[in-house]
Amino acid sequence: MGKLLNLITPLHTSTKREYLPRMVDDKVQCMLKAKEYEFDYWDGDRRYGYGGYRYLEGYWTPMAKGLIETYELRKGSRILDMGCGKAFLLYELHKLGMEVHGFDISRHGLNEAKDEIKEKLFLHRAEEPLPYADGEFDLVISINSLHNLPVFNLKKALAEMERVGKNKYLCVESFRNEQELFNLQCWALTCESFFSKEEWEWLFKEFHFSGDYEFIYFE
Repeated sequence: MGKLLNLITPLHTSTKREYLPRMVDDKVQCMLKAKEYEFDYWDGDRRYGYGGYRYLEGYWTPMAKGLIETYELRKGSRILDMGCGKAFLLYELHKLGMEVHGFDISRHGLNEAKDEIKEKLFLHRAEEPLPYADGEFDLVISINSLHNLPVFNLKKALAEMERVGKNKYLCVESFRNEQELFNLQCWALTCESFFSKEEWEWLFKEFHFSGDYEFIYFE
């Protein structure tokens, strides 16, 4: 198991959330709609997901630069994003000279990606075998996606991530206390794996995941 990092947390904590109203807003139906991962999840009403997920110039730049610095990447380094969504982070990495690839289960998300990298993106599920050789990528990342898998599929996804990446980094939702667990349960629409920090770290060891990781908390 690798290191606990702090790359995306500053972006996560910059957004304010009202937890309880989300829980009592016909949440079961909102969860079912969100788990389609199509228009409503990305660009529909906020009760179904992002409420409009748009490209903001410079928003992902610190994260992209942080990854390049942390993993000592150079121009032409190969990066794969597992669960890339609209791939805005990949676009920033592309602008900084990286060779980017990504996949997602959302057709709407992939269709909304920047034209400059669309040909490098494809429809795929993280738990299915990847069409790449062992160690083909200098870095494989997954940002706020793998907690959406049940634990038996999580194991498969981590195995593929481990196989194709020389370096690995992922971020998942977690909690450190009862208040953060409650907030996460209120807010999450698509999460399948609700694990504490200690449980996640145990799973990483159990599943032989050697990559770095980060947790986002709902404080």
